[in-house]
Amino acid sequence: MKPLDPILHSQLRLAIMSLLVSTEKAEFSFIKEKTGATSGNLSVQMNKLKDAGYLTIKKSFKDNYPLTTCTITKKGRKAFESYFDNLKSYFPEN
Repeated sequence: MKPLDPILHSQLRLAIMSLLVSTEKAEFSFIKEKTGATSGNLSVQMNKLKDAGYLTIKKSFKDNYPLTTCTITKKGRKAFESYFDNLKSYFPEN
């Protein structure tokens, strides 16, 4: 069995990455709505992913309101793909 990336082996962080793999980039409010996470928890988990180099976080304003946008990085995409490849090693082959 291959080791699983501890950064991605969290339900919320895995959910965030799953959304970003399919969309490339998403607003904080979209990720919050899709994951059902609280703002505080989502922010903490996104920062862990950012610190690992798996996503970038851009803060700006849209119509005088704060806007946070997350974008998956090449490193993040590769880590996500490796996570699932390694996960397959935990299942017996038919």
